[in-house]
Amino acid sequence: MANHIDIDKPLWNLNSFTGRFMHFFWVTDPRTCFTSEDDLLKAKDLVLKVRQGNQPTDVSIEEIIHAKKLYESAFHPDSGELQNIFGRMSFQMPGGMAITGAMLQWYRTNTAVIFWQWVNQSFNALVNYTNRNANSSLTTTQLVVSYVSATSSALLAAVGYKGYLTKKASPFFQRYVPFVAVAVANCINIPLMRQNELIYGIDIQDENGNTVGKSRVAAAKGISQVVFSRIAMCAPGMLILPIIMESLEKNRLFRSVSFLHAPFQVMVVGCFLTTMVPTACALFPQTASLSSGVIKLIEPEFYEDMRKNGRIPSKVYFNKGL
Repeated sequence: MANHIDIDKPLWNLNSFTGRFMHFFWVTDPRTCFTSEDDLLKAKDLVLKVRQGNQPTDVSIEEIIHAKKLYESAFHPDSGELQNIFGRMSFQMPGGMAITGAMLQWYRTNTAVIFWQWVNQSFNALVNYTNRNANSSLTTTQLVVSYVSATSSALLAAVGYKGYLTKKASPFFQRYVPFVAVAVANCINIPLMRQNELIYGIDIQDENGNTVGKSRVAAAKGISQVVFSRIAMCAPGMLILPIIMESLEKNRLFRSVSFLHAPFQVMVVGCFLTTMVPTACALFPQTASLSSGVIKLIEPEFYEDMRKNGRIPSKVYFNKGL
């Protein structure tokens, strides 16, 4: 007979970076992507039963914890809907390694740069949409504008930077064209995909989890942290790998097996992302905080709404997103 557990309680202390790293390393395990939809739905059913206090007596603690892992890796935390497999954070390693490796390998021509940046931004748009705030849905028009704007900005940054370097710098620095484009696009893609949060604000809670109002400042803080985390996620692979490749390509034997260069870069990027996906997700606490005084100063209308709802806490809390 299984002991009763709190299914919503994290397995690690999320107040520390180490605890958050272990949590996201566990949740973003890419092996969960191979789990069938039937098994994912069974895991969700078990998690909901335990949450409602109807924990089956013939299920072990290990089975419940595994179901919790599958549920948190594949279902939206707000809506509980099954996420598109390609948009899950657990797919960031396999998806990111393939696309990033290709961008780093094929960067010498404008055609290659444009194609792989388009592929990458399409992937990023799907990830951002999949992990959006369920309470801030976008219209079809907003989605299209977000996608086109992010993709266009990435292409302009990549082609413009490449053109500038072709005239001003050595071929080595052209290897950094993909990183510049990705960083610029992330600064545009994520805020646009979550623009309703910036326009209307997001729910903020007191220390007991009670919703006390909304805040655009909280949304801006959460989104800025996500942007930084996404850039940090890809930075080591996209900044260090060019140095590795530049050194290896001086070796005659390595140059002679050019058909292995792309698979090699994909594998190395995969090694970086294995640790950088959970590291980037863990840089900031998932539940961020904000002083009520900041809201009073910048958003007096939201502060007045909080006053009408009752006691105003000194600090408010909110989910920053991923």
